[in-house]
Amino acid sequence: MTPQDVLNLAKEKGVKVLDLRFMDFPGMWQNTSYPISELTLECFEEGFGFDGSSIRGWQAINESDMLIIPQADTAFIDPFLKYPTLCLICNIADPITGADYTRDPRNIAKKAVEYLNETGIADTCFIGPEAEFFLFDDVRYNSNEHESYYHIDSCEGAWNTGRKEEGGNSGYKVRYKEGYFPVPPTDQLMDIRTEMMLHMLDAGIDVECHHHEVASGGQCEIDMRFSPLLDMADQMMKYKYIVKNTAAKHGMSATFMPKPIWNDNGSGMHTHLSLWKNDQPLFAGDGYAGMSEMALHAIGGIIKHARSLIAFTNPSTNSYKRLVPGFEAPVNLAMSSQNRSAAIRIPMYSPSPKAKRFEFRCPDPSCNPYLAFSALLMAAIDGIQNKIDPGNPLDVNIYDLSPEEARDIPTTPGSLEEALGALNDDHDYLLKGSVFTPDVVDTWIDYKMENEVNELKQRPHPHEFTMYYDI
Repeated sequence: MTPQDVLNLAKEKGVKVLDLRFMDFPGMWQNTSYPISELTLECFEEGFGFDGSSIRGWQAINESDMLIIPQADTAFIDPFLKYPTLCLICNIADPITGADYTRDPRNIAKKAVEYLNETGIADTCFIGPEAEFFLFDDVRYNSNEHESYYHIDSCEGAWNTGRKEEGGNSGYKVRYKEGYFPVPPTDQLMDIRTEMMLHMLDAGIDVECHHHEVASGGQCEIDMRFSPLLDMADQMMKYKYIVKNTAAKHGMSATFMPKPIWNDNGSGMHTHLSLWKNDQPLFAGDGYAGMSEMALHAIGGIIKHARSLIAFTNPSTNSYKRLVPGFEAPVNLAMSSQNRSAAIRIPMYSPSPKAKRFEFRCPDPSCNPYLAFSALLMAAIDGIQNKIDPGNPLDVNIYDLSPEEARDIPTTPGSLEEALGALNDDHDYLLKGSVFTPDVVDTWIDYKMENEVNELKQRPHPHEFTMYYDI
């Protein structure tokens, strides 16, 4: 859409409110609203002023003025608000120089795509994330000086087979690790997922399918068709917004927290990547699993940098409670055409060259998609430029290997702190083309350590009372 198309859409739909949305540094959508009369053609160039010092990870109080620049091709009508509202995703700029703000995650994704073009390797990076989430009926939690707890509940939870329910308990509950693809009445969330899918289609998201996921307690997945990197990061934010608000409309709560339920599968965001040039796919070839030399080198780059890359793709302390053996989580830093415990899987569903891509299985949906997708692309580019060997494929059952054999396979970090340490030691590949700046990397590490790692470290954990109270 052009700016004029946006103005025409607003008039056609009887829009009353303009809502400008942008991403803060850690990965939460922010917004500010105006009467639709404030939107003119000039706004798409001149932007709107706002206080950047109140946004997490951004400006200091003495340099707070910033500009928010609407992007016409991101326009959609909000399906949830009472008054007709036009939403525009925005870039952030310096009001004095007009330059794009280096800590704006969307700007980083934009620079990653531009750098790919500058290298001559490809002109398009297609991304296809598979974001999973939970839908709960009741969520309660607290953490203070004298108590710390959480309580979650779901009509589908296996723990509720004996619960007294209004109208009687039907007994149709999802058994632990048996939630993949059941039909109703065991799957009690089909209608709400369909409603989410229809909202996504109306918002311009190309949806492939939706289904129940493995875990008990309301785990779901809605798959989007692959799109260019920046577009997909925008769509990922629409996706999360639509999922959360559809759930709220039905008195439910949606979470993209990677591991809300102990001892069952967590929520991942397996991310597919392929490179194209002049409308031609570059990853099909005669190498392992039908991949090109370029594709294998891209995989090599991701495996080499995975431990630092994961600081962006798995950015919460909770992420590492999912990245453990035994729950289909990819903890082994190797590639495979079949083995889902490998960090990189090469799908074999179609022989078409256009379908050739690889799937990085480590990411989870708590990530900032602009930063995660950009870091993933930069690692792939580094692999291609330096012809990095991905190593031998992991085509065996990891649990059949001897301890000596398994010991030789590198694994994902065991904690966010470990991943941030890896990022501190290995980030030069991110700085190419000034896509990420040293300031962005340092700010990310400092913010995560101060506000998440250390905050969790200092608090007694509820399970410690189970283990140690009577010691």
